[in-house]
Order: sequence, then C-alpha cells, then structure tokens
Amino acid sequence: MKKIQILGTGCAKCNELAANAREAAQVLGEDVEFEKVTNINDIMKFGVMTTPGLAIDGQVVSQGKVLKPDQIMKFIRPVGSAE
Repeated sequence: MKKIQILGTGCAKCNELAANAREAAQVLGEDVEFEKVTNINDIMKFGVMTTPGLAIDGQVVSQGKVLKPDQIMKFIRPVGSAE
C-alpha cells in the first residue's frame, strides 16, 4: 500500500491537491493511505519550503504546485512498473 502525504496548512491549493491525489489513486485502483501533514515544523522536515507539497512513500515529488490527477498518476504508478 502506498502512502500519499499532502504537505500544507490546509489552504485551498492544499485541498485541491488532496482531491486530485485521491482522484488519481481511484482511477488507478490503487490501495492508498492518505495523510495530511499540516504542522509547519513537520512540513519543514520534508525540506518543503513552498506548499502545497506532495510526498509518496515519504519522498517529496512536488512542492509549490497543484498537480493534476494525470500528473500524480505518474508518481503513483511510474511507467514501466510491474503493478
């Protein structure tokens, strides 16, 4: 099971990124655990200085952008993966 973390304080862009990540996981049929990281100190531990941030399995894949579901799908299931 993959873990997707939305890094942000709860702003509109953070909520949009979270919705897009959920849509991406649903389209792919992935079993995913979602977590919203809202504490600024915890966000900084990821090295994210611009929110919203997106981390998959603990690795930051985006910051400061609201990725679309199709962009997020590429991180959830990279091209050539065996899944």
